[in-house]
Amino acid sequence: MSYLEYTVRNVPAGPRKILYLNWPLVLLLTAVASVGFLMLYSVAGGDLARWAEPQMKRFAAGMAGMLVVAMVPIWFWRNMAALAYGASMLLLVAVELFGTMGMGAQRWIELGFMRLQPSEMMKVALVMLLAAYYDWLPIRKVSHPFWVAVPALIIALPAALVLKQPDLGTALLLLMAGSGLMFLAGVHWGYFVAVIASGAGALTAVLQSRGTDWQILKDYQYRRIDVFLDPASDPLGAGYHITQSKIALGSGGWTGRGYMQGTQSRLNFLPEKHTDFIFTTLAEEFGFVGGISLLLLYALIIAFCIATALSMRDRFSALLTLGVTLTFFLYFAVNMSMVMGLAPVVGVPLPLVSYGGSAMLVLMLAFGLVQSAHVHKPR
Repeated sequence: MSYLEYTVRNVPAGPRKILYLNWPLVLLLTAVASVGFLMLYSVAGGDLARWAEPQMKRFAAGMAGMLVVAMVPIWFWRNMAALAYGASMLLLVAVELFGTMGMGAQRWIELGFMRLQPSEMMKVALVMLLAAYYDWLPIRKVSHPFWVAVPALIIALPAALVLKQPDLGTALLLLMAGSGLMFLAGVHWGYFVAVIASGAGALTAVLQSRGTDWQILKDYQYRRIDVFLDPASDPLGAGYHITQSKIALGSGGWTGRGYMQGTQSRLNFLPEKHTDFIFTTLAEEFGFVGGISLLLLYALIIAFCIATALSMRDRFSALLTLGVTLTFFLYFAVNMSMVMGLAPVVGVPLPLVSYGGSAMLVLMLAFGLVQSAHVHKPR
């Protein structure tokens, strides 16, 4: 036993948990959030109180929440998985009944001090329940049709409610994260081939339904598809967002225009510059170097989480950690693809960087679950 191990094991149990935290992960999360603070200060024209200061307070609250969650034994969170999922489902129904409207969508519940977006909570609750489900289910039954139908229903119900809000981006994230966790749990690949084929058929139905009495998507969602295929078809209307985004991305070059020198954001050409399109501001001001640096920070977070999952000895902790990691990856992968024109604009924030309360707090609590699994694993 090394001197360090001897010292740690002789610390009282409570304080020892702090020492067992995955501190590199904490530092990486803080680094990414700090990038967000700098960019929010920039897009506000040097006004700290507008977006950056509230975001700092939310991150501080999220960090405190992460540490509290990390100190609670992982078996407690396993037992709470069904309750968390059920509560999130009730909140999604509540949004449908008396939710707050914003930007043409009904996605929030007004709490007075903040607007709660239950779909963000569902992203974590879904991962928790699926991890608990596959921890409970014997491995030999994982690919049995009945036992595949159960998690498929668990994923489909919240995705349908979120799609109805309408929030296509979050619905797709739920479907992709849930399906990815099923694959990681060992479900036979043949099911996913069938789903992909069905998805191709569903996409055909979506496109064919346009303009009919049984139209599946909203008109603005079809316009997003049109603009994705040809942004120049409506450069001042539906294609304005992605056109300005590409201008900002391209004008940054290798090293950017300089901090707070981005013309697209400072002159308000770039819409949603503090939320969904904040990455374009980063790329304009810091160029390719700044963009790839943020991507490297994200990659390091993914690497540390995967390493943590591989060190787990129980199935629930491993699947939970991988599920949170997959959800986090989908967040930034979809957002970056969206602002670069590689995917339709679906309103997915850049994790820990975009301005927002529910997304920040829920994501930090999700990393608290990862930390709980790391802190309480057998040593």
